[in-house]
Amino acid sequence: MAAPMSQDLRQRIVRAVAQGHSVRQVAERFEVSPSAAVKLIQRVRLTGSTAPAQIGGYRRPLLEPHADLLREMVKGKKGITLREIRDTLAEQGITVKALSTIADMLHRLGLSHKKRP
Repeated sequence: MAAPMSQDLRQRIVRAVAQGHSVRQVAERFEVSPSAAVKLIQRVRLTGSTAPAQIGGYRRPLLEPHADLLREMVKGKKGITLREIRDTLAEQGITVKALSTIADMLHRLGLSHKKRP
């Protein structure tokens, strides 16, 4: 992933557009993509700031709201597999596409599971 433009470059782009140049002309002049310049100008008009938006951040685990259910399943059946957990969750209306999602949540909860049927 590319790093955000420097604050100095952002300010020069905004200044050039404010002086009446088109966003595309300014993008060419400062050798940035037209979409980057357009998005920067949109951001400045919306927020008044040239600061970049946050990159990355914390995502709450998908199965966090169902932690108690997962604990019950694992404690209720010794040696339960990830597929069995996924199928039980599906019966409850909880869709999980990747088994690694379940494995990661079990790891967070300090629970173990059977690796193979």
